[in-house]
Amino acid sequence: MDNLDNTFGQQTVSQSEREKKIRRVFQLVAPRYDLMNDFMSFGSHRFWKYLFVNKISFKTDDIIVDLAGGTGDIARRLVRKGAKVIVVDPGIEMMQEGKKSNTLQVANVAAIGEKLPFADASIDKLTISFGIRNMTSMSDALKEIYRVLKPGGEYYCLEFSRPVMPIRPFYNLYNQYVIPRLGALVAGQPEAYQYLIESIKRFPDQQEMKGLIEDAGFSIVTYSNVFFGIACIHIGIK
Repeated sequence: MDNLDNTFGQQTVSQSEREKKIRRVFQLVAPRYDLMNDFMSFGSHRFWKYLFVNKISFKTDDIIVDLAGGTGDIARRLVRKGAKVIVVDPGIEMMQEGKKSNTLQVANVAAIGEKLPFADASIDKLTISFGIRNMTSMSDALKEIYRVLKPGGEYYCLEFSRPVMPIRPFYNLYNQYVIPRLGALVAGQPEAYQYLIESIKRFPDQQEMKGLIEDAGFSIVTYSNVFFGIACIHIGIK
C-alpha cells in the first residue's frame, strides 16, 4: 500500500488521484471502522453523535440526506426518531458493512459529495458527520450541498476541529503516536489511520470552517464546540 501520509497532500497529488486514495483508505478500514472509532475516542464519539442528532429538528415529511454516511450510524439514529433518511457515500464497502447490522429502512446511494444526484432545491436537511474533510474539494462539496437544499434548508456538520489550548498539545501527541498504532493493532491498517490523522491536522479551525460555509452561500452559520473543541458542530441555513 502507498505511504498515504506522504501522498495525500493536495500540493503533491491531483484531485483524481487524491479521490482514488481516499476511496482506497475507506475500502481498507470498512470492516472495522466503527470498532476503531470506539477505540480512538474511548467511545466518546457516540456521545458527540448523540448531541449532534439532537440538534437536528425536522418534520416527518422532510427528506434528509446523510452525506458520507458510511455505515449509517447517524442515519439510524435519525430514523429511530422518525426521520426519512438517504445515506449518500461513495464507499460501497462502508454501506455494505452498515447493512449487516441494520434492520431499519435506510436508503443507500453511491455518490460523491462534489456531485450529488439530486435536483436543485430538493432536500430539506443535509447532515455530514466526520466526512467533509475527506472530500476531494471541500469548497465544491459545500456549494453542491447548498445547491440541493431547499430555501430555508439546513446543513448540519459534525467534524474534528481545533481543541482549546490547555489540551491541544496532548491531543496532538495522541493523534501522532497513538492512533496509527491502534490502527495497526485493531484494524491492521496503520497507513490508513495515518492518513486520517493527517486529514484532521489539515482541517480548518472553527472560524475558518465557518467562513468556508458562508462562502458557499449560507447566510446564517453558527458553530458549537464539543468536548473542548476536539469536535465541532457547524450549522448553516440556506
